[in-house]
Amino acid sequence: MLKFVIFLSIFAALGSSIELTFELPDNANQCFYEDLKKDVDTVFEFQVVTGGHYDVDLIIEDPNGKVLYKDTKKQYDSINFKAEVEGTYKACFSNEFSTFSHKIVYMDWQFGDQNALHAAVTQGAHAMTQLENYAVAIGDKLRTIDDYQTHHRLREATGRKRAEELNERVMIWSLGQSAVVVFIGIGQVFLLKSFFNDKRTRY
Repeated sequence: MLKFVIFLSIFAALGSSIELTFELPDNANQCFYEDLKKDVDTVFEFQVVTGGHYDVDLIIEDPNGKVLYKDTKKQYDSINFKAEVEGTYKACFSNEFSTFSHKIVYMDWQFGDQNALHAAVTQGAHAMTQLENYAVAIGDKLRTIDDYQTHHRLREATGRKRAEELNERVMIWSLGQSAVVVFIGIGQVFLLKSFFNDKRTRY
């Protein structure tokens, strides 16, 4: 039992991540920093959930200022890279090209060697037990499930926002059409009334 607890502790310590959703105002920049060790595998994912044309600028730099990734007006992307130097890495989102619409952005910054779990549990002379094999398989499945759930939640939030915007536009269009029908009806009434007034004046 003690061995299994130690194994789970190793499993939890091998990989870390930063996952958050934040608001990016118009004409604004937002930067995030993370200290990484050399040769650490990193996965950086982002997606614009709501706002404007669902796009944002992103630039990722290493501690020396070297640009690892740079792109403009992207809705979503997944970036994989290995830390070449140890230090503080920076990821900056920009919405400076937008003058009136703020954005809601989802970000997931994963770092650490998930595959190192197999090496950790087999370190030494012993082979992996059946319990350890089950734990490794469960950990992999749980990470996969968590990723699927996250992406489904993001798609659901994006779809709901677009549906709300479409509903608002349809409502405004319907109100405009109703107003036009009312004005046309009132105009027809006055037009018919003017015809009768003309006939009375002639007699």
